[in-house]
Amino acid sequence: MIKIEFHARFQKNYKKRIKSNKKLDFLFQNRIKQFCLNPNYDLLNNHQLIGKMKGLYSFSVGGDNRVVYQWLDANTVLFLDIGSHNQVY
Repeated sequence: MIKIEFHARFQKNYKKRIKSNKKLDFLFQNRIKQFCLNPNYDLLNNHQLIGKMKGLYSFSVGGDNRVVYQWLDANTVLFLDIGSHNQVY
């Protein structure tokens, strides 16, 4: 099982951008469950980033919203940011 840690920026942006929208928050909670079971699940569209964000990864929460994260070790990820494509890239 994958362990998830949350960066302070992620927590701030989650409260600001996601938590108040019940539908989006529900999608996020489901995507986390799917991610923990299988990070390569098709609906997540999980992929490694390039350019200035090389070494980081991203997966889809739904619509235009993404989670940006990095692997800390084989079983632990750090969620760095969440928001729309334009907000996180």
